[in-house]
Order: sequence, then structure tokens, then C-alpha cells
Amino acid sequence: MKPNSTYKQLDPLQDHGVLPKRCRGALPPIALLILFILIFLFFFNLRLNPGRCRGAGGDAKACADPCRIVLVESIPEGMSFGAGSAPNPSTFSTWMNLLGSATHSLDIASFYWTLTNEDTHTQEPSATQGEQVLQELLRLSRRGVTVRVAVSRPSAKAPPRDLQALESSGAAVRAVDLPRLTGGVLHTKFWLVDGAHLYVGSANMDWRSLTQVKELGAAVYNCSCLAEDLGKIFEAYWALGVPGASIPVPWPANYSTAFNAETPLELQLNGSAAAVYFSSSPPALCATGRTEDLGALLSVIAAAEAFVDIAVMSYLPTTEFSHPQRFWPAIDDALRRAMVERRVRLRLLVGCWRHSQATMFPFLKSLAAVADNRSHYSVAVRLFMVPASAAQARIPYARVNHNKYMVTEKAAYIGTSNWSGDYFTQTAGSALVVNQTVSAAGTGTGTGTIREQLAAVFERDWSSQYSADIGDTERWQSRCGSH
Repeated sequence: MKPNSTYKQLDPLQDHGVLPKRCRGALPPIALLILFILIFLFFFNLRLNPGRCRGAGGDAKACADPCRIVLVESIPEGMSFGAGSAPNPSTFSTWMNLLGSATHSLDIASFYWTLTNEDTHTQEPSATQGEQVLQELLRLSRRGVTVRVAVSRPSAKAPPRDLQALESSGAAVRAVDLPRLTGGVLHTKFWLVDGAHLYVGSANMDWRSLTQVKELGAAVYNCSCLAEDLGKIFEAYWALGVPGASIPVPWPANYSTAFNAETPLELQLNGSAAAVYFSSSPPALCATGRTEDLGALLSVIAAAEAFVDIAVMSYLPTTEFSHPQRFWPAIDDALRRAMVERRVRLRLLVGCWRHSQATMFPFLKSLAAVADNRSHYSVAVRLFMVPASAAQARIPYARVNHNKYMVTEKAAYIGTSNWSGDYFTQTAGSALVVNQTVSAAGTGTGTGTIREQLAAVFERDWSSQYSADIGDTERWQSRCGSH
């Protein structure tokens, strides 16, 4: 899908020579003919492009597509939230539905590919779902579907067997050399199907993301407005996947967007009003109009007046991969400011697994310590621990809460980045931001707005048996990080 230029509505009655200033009385026949043709073309174009859309400001026009959004989760095998918890659609079923519905195009932006069991040598039966996804992907080209994959440059530790199979099937694959371009990696995880449907979330193209890692994302259906805009981010990756590519300064106009934190796209999501945009990182990959991912995240925090709830695998007010590490307090400062200046309630749910960085926990304890009986600041920090059997514990890089989202009383933020400095300054990521202050009660959906659904997921996880307070070191200390 190639980026389309911004659709500009034509007024056939002004500034086009149709009504000369000296015109009096009846129009000459030639002028009537021109006027008729312009009006016909105008309405014919609207009919062909009912989903064209604009930002929310000025004389902008809202998206007319019947957009439907669904929260999507991977719940690791062996985890249960009890009978009272209504499950969201699985990542596996969502991906299979998207693959089955594809008729002409599929674009995937991804970090790495390990959809088969070959990489772990564990002979784990739960790899079957990933292998089914790969088999469906390999069939797409034979069905006439154009498949493009933008992926981070594979390393020696991750041989690109899946990618080689995709290329053999007829798919086009480009490896983006972000280590050379920005010093980071392509960490984004999203799908675009037929220019109308999309997935964005925390799940990598990895069988473990379907059965052994806790993931969260969103699938949006029948929404060409949003898909077209996310497609511009994909096209930027695609352009940078050419050998020897360089980052243009500035990006050409066809990569620009009208939808951002200041002028989000107005549309109906599941019948409820919403204002939506996509953010992107790092800054060098943001074309004109695109809100940087850090800016989007900070704006959601800054707008919160009641609460900020965050679920993320890792949280560090430092850089994580630079040597030496550097202090990077942008997000931490914003959260503390919200607590102190606006008395916003903060809850932070962080992933705990064997690969957690030891340096993270002093910062988490420091944030939790802001609350005491005299300050009355409302902040709590908990760690989420995915249980593992002896066999599951042997699966490498699994059994972790890999979510990357935030929800307030006004907005839902669903991203692809962990919350440390490198992810926003050097690494390619993206996020879906949905501003939704109204409740879906009374709309007849019975499910709540996507913001309300995300808040419900957070409450479920926060109060579950799998989370432990940061102060309860006996519960988590032996399980978080290398010891």
C-alpha cells in the first residue's frame, strides 16, 4: 500500500474560473457544462472514497468508515484469571482471521521471526500455533496476495529461516539496518491487511508470543482511514530497507500525516466517538505531522486528571543498551509531576522474569516511596509474574508479561516499546492512541469503549494472584532478574 496524498475537497463554485466576476444573469452554455462536469466529478469522487478522512481541527472531516476495534491478548498456557474473567480474543485467532480475510495485500513490520520450534530445540507442543501462522503466510502469494515484510536486520543468533521461506513463497522481505541508521533496532510490531484492517501490539512474530508470553494489542477492522495512516509508517520502513539507504531530511511530503496529538482523526470506534492517531519513534523516522512516540506518551500523562495505569515489561529512567547507561528521566519526571501537581493516582505494573535488569528495582522502589501517610500522594508499584512449570521454565525468553500500554480516564495508549530511553531515542516503535472520554454505557454494545476495556484488563491483572507489591520482596526477589 502506497501512501496517498491528503485528499483536498474541491469547491466547484469558487476560485476555479467557473463564475467570472463580470458574469451577469444566465451562465453561458460552456460555463454550465464546466460547472456540471465539476459537480459530477466531485460527488463521484466522494462516492468512490467514502472513507477519506481528515484531522479533528478546523474544517476537517471525520472518518466515515464503520471502524471496529478489538482488544487482543495472548494468555500463556497454564495461566487462569478465574471464571468471572471474560477473555479477549487471542492473538493467534486474530492473526489467523486476518490472514484468512486477506484478498490483495499484507504488510508486516516486525522485530524478528521465529514462528517454528527450530530456534529453541525444546520440541515444545505449544509451538504449533506459530507454525500454523507461518503456513498460512506461505500460502498467501499463491492466493494472489502481495506480501511485504519489513524486519530488523537479522543477527547471527536469529537465523532467518522463516524469512527465507517467505521469500521462496513469493513474499518481498526487506531488512532495515537500523543499527547503522539510528543505533537501534526495528522493534515495531504491526500488520496491515488490504488497506482496511490492522493489528498493533506487543506480540513479536514468535510462536512464544502466542502461547508462552503474555501479550496485548488491538485489531482494527474496516477502517481504511487508520490503515492508510499506519501505512505511511510502514512505507518509511520499506524505503529504509533498500541496501545503503539513508534517512531523508526532511521526509518527502507523501510520508506526512494530518493526524497527531494536536489534530487526531475523529471517528466512531464500535459506535462510540473517538479521536485517534499513531505515534512513532525514533524522531528521525517521523515525517511532518507525525507525533513522536515519547511526545504521545507524555501528552497522555499530562492530560490525565484522575488516574494513570501502566502495564509494561520494563521501566527504567535510564538508557538500557548504551554503555555506560545514561540517566533518562523524561517519563519518570512526568509521572511524578502528575502525582504532585495534579494529585493523579498512579499505578505501575511491571514485568518480572529472569531477564529483568537489576538496576530497574531501585527506581521502582523510589517511585513507590513517594506515597506515605503524610504526603497523601497516590502511587503503587506491583510486579507481574507469569507462572511456569519445570518444562515451561526451560523455554528461553518466555513466561513474561510483555504488555506495553497505558490507560487513563481519558485515553488508551497501546504501544510496541518498553519504557526506557533507547526505545524512544534510537529504536523504531509505534503506538495507537485513542482518546475516548465518553462511556459506552447505553450504546447497546455491552462491552464498553476500548478505553474502558483496557482499564478492565489492567484491573484484572493488578488484582490477580500473579502480581506482587514492590515492597513484598519475599514474593518476587528470587524470580526477577539473574541471581
